[in-house]
Amino acid sequence: MGLWIPFTLFAAFMQSWRNAFQSQLSKEVSTAGVTLARFIYASPLAVLYLVVLYQVSPAPLPTVTTKLSVMIILASVSQIVATALMVKLFQLRNYAIGVGLAKSEAIIAATLGALFFAAPLNMLAWVGVIVGGIAVWLMSAAGSFKTLSWRTVLLGVGSGLAFALTTLWVREASLILALPFPHGAAWVLVAVISLQTLMLLAWIGWREPETLHALYQRPKKTFLISLCSCLGSLGWFTAMSLETVALVKTLGQVEVLFTLLISARFFKDALAPRDLLGLGLIVAGAVCVIIA
Repeated sequence: MGLWIPFTLFAAFMQSWRNAFQSQLSKEVSTAGVTLARFIYASPLAVLYLVVLYQVSPAPLPTVTTKLSVMIILASVSQIVATALMVKLFQLRNYAIGVGLAKSEAIIAATLGALFFAAPLNMLAWVGVIVGGIAVWLMSAAGSFKTLSWRTVLLGVGSGLAFALTTLWVREASLILALPFPHGAAWVLVAVISLQTLMLLAWIGWREPETLHALYQRPKKTFLISLCSCLGSLGWFTAMSLETVALVKTLGQVEVLFTLLISARFFKDALAPRDLLGLGLIVAGAVCVIIA
């Protein structure tokens, strides 16, 4: 079994919990505040991980280039946009639907990767990606396709596009570094999260200073979101340093299974019978990409 598989499953599990905590916080704090909660404590956690990694397994330090810097900046901004759009989804539809719509990123990442990032897929892998995409779309359209407003669809696809671009640029940055595994992914993790934290702190401090106070009053939720986000990003970044984004994200759609379980158990969202079909298709898609 490829090492990218357990890292992907771990990332999907942690991300499902991060989304659950973000969904709760979105009822109490602004979109910008919920987005900042994802990063504010994640930066020191990522730095701690990097320090421990170098203590356990020494490796060369990275060489900073213009291309690497551009990839880091693009990934950082794109992930902020993706997270903000997902938070907007939480406020429009129920928790499971918001995450399901944003999972369109797998098909988008596969298409963009093949066209612009020299990451073509074989036929079986494409089958897995498409089957997984159909699955999350079915599970997102609760009851009827007619119940989905254009605003909901556009926010979901926009979030998926931004997440897809983030992961493609993250993988590109890891490959540029050319450091031993898993040091390259760790450096990209620290750089992206640190830059995101600085950008959001500056923006919110200027436009919404009261939001910083709101997060300060909710330390437990804020820390849990940051912790799950850091661990999830660690899993994603590491997996994507080993395998193409499309395959990682298609397997990562098992996050929808975790999301549905959390949604039903903790948010009491009703699950439609079509969810069983969707879960079966997700499993089929995951099997295809693992074999491919």
